[in-house]
Amino acid sequence: MALFVIASCQLMVVLDITIVNIALPHIQTSLGFSTENLSWVINAYTLTFGGLLLLGGRLGDILGRRRVFVFGVLLFVLASLLGGISQESWQLLAARALQGVGGAIASPTALSLITTTFREGPDRNRAFGVFAAVSAGGSAIGLLAGGILVEWLDWRWVFFVNVPIGLLIALATPRYIKESERHPGHFDLLGALTSTLGMVLLVYGFIRASEDGWSDSLTIGAFAAAVVFLALFLAIERGSKQPITPLRMFRDRNRAGAYGMMLSLAAAMFGMFFFLTLFVQNVLDFSPLRAGLAFLPLSAIIAVSAGFASQLLPRWGPKPFMVTGALLAAAGLAWLTATDVHSSYLGSILGPTLVFGSGMGMQFVSLTLMAVSGVVPREAGAASGVLNATQQVGGSLGLSILVTVFGTASRNEAMDQVPRFLSEATPAQRLEFRRTGTLPGRWGDEVLASGVSSAFVAATAMAVVAALIALFVVQVRAGDLERLRGATTVPPVAGEGAEEGRVDGAQGARPPAPKRAPGDDKQPPGG
Repeated sequence: MALFVIASCQLMVVLDITIVNIALPHIQTSLGFSTENLSWVINAYTLTFGGLLLLGGRLGDILGRRRVFVFGVLLFVLASLLGGISQESWQLLAARALQGVGGAIASPTALSLITTTFREGPDRNRAFGVFAAVSAGGSAIGLLAGGILVEWLDWRWVFFVNVPIGLLIALATPRYIKESERHPGHFDLLGALTSTLGMVLLVYGFIRASEDGWSDSLTIGAFAAAVVFLALFLAIERGSKQPITPLRMFRDRNRAGAYGMMLSLAAAMFGMFFFLTLFVQNVLDFSPLRAGLAFLPLSAIIAVSAGFASQLLPRWGPKPFMVTGALLAAAGLAWLTATDVHSSYLGSILGPTLVFGSGMGMQFVSLTLMAVSGVVPREAGAASGVLNATQQVGGSLGLSILVTVFGTASRNEAMDQVPRFLSEATPAQRLEFRRTGTLPGRWGDEVLASGVSSAFVAATAMAVVAALIALFVVQVRAGDLERLRGATTVPPVAGEGAEEGRVDGAQGARPPAPKRAPGDDKQPPGG
């Protein structure tokens, strides 16, 4: 039941990233967003989510994970209610940002609760398998749920649906989940602020470039300010005694590789969902419900692939699944680059998404285990937060880059399509074009399809980067395999955990401490 409650929260948080995707065309019409600005409905959530995940994980470590978990869920419920009743575009974006804050508090706490509730080995492998399947499959499930809600009710119900689910989770948590040990410390608010501002400005720079070009003064200013804030963030983390992101976590090459792979793969995945949703509804003329059903096979293959990987990980270790998964994801995205106005769902969409989904199912299990395995108890929340942050920030940053590629390709294609349109269109169509500036019918479909195909080229490159990291950075180590098989006396990874036992089970069992020589009882600077 504890796993069910934790997984339900993760499903709600992850599902909310894509459940809104199906409703985007209706939100665009209702609240007056442009295609480029429409991506902010996604980014307002993922940026606050990704930017504050590190602080959210730290909150659970210091204040108690169950308490913080419930608070995050209730905040998410309130923001969802506000999003559903929004009447203006700015109101919806503000509600989405507040949803991101609630998700940033609840999600890393949920992952760290698994780390401290289940004993390292087969039990925790299975728990992580469920959590990873929910994290990966929740995106596709969100598209199906969004299609049902938009088709049968209204786009506002993609927000309202979170209210009863979140309240049930908040009520069940105290009954089935025990409060964790609180680890004294302080909150790195300045680190959280600078990292969030830096990522927001970086994403804004890419989206601004897609609309106004790379030489625009605001585009250049946004990138410059992003570099300043991110540099300040790194300086703050280096000098902080209790940083929001313990930089020593990146000393372990396997963990650093897992974070880098999650960043690249999430960037590709968010873009795939965003552009395929627009393509099947605007070019293939799918209804919201039919569009949601179109992604159901993807959800199923992710769950199957994640279960397959979690069973075989103790035997082979994570690396084979990380390499194979990244290559399959890249192959599926490369296949999608052939998408055009003549594409069909069965001939051009179903096959690539199944290939992509089988790779992502392997990835989420492998990356989750690699990122949090062997972390000391007081930093379980921070490690969980970094993993979730790389997923959300990578997704948001990747989507902004892909939107920039899409915008450039679409403008180039529009320059070719406008003369054809003017020579073939009816007087009524020409009048509508002068009024809206948007090409109608098959001419507009050509523009959209060209932009989507180009975006998938860039997404393929992102997946290839992840495959290269898996091949040349990640190592197969005997200690990792022993932990996956349930061993409890694995020596610490060099550079971390030397003074404190890792989380080895529900009671936090520790390996025997080595004998100390006189005078060795003082900790080194920084703990």
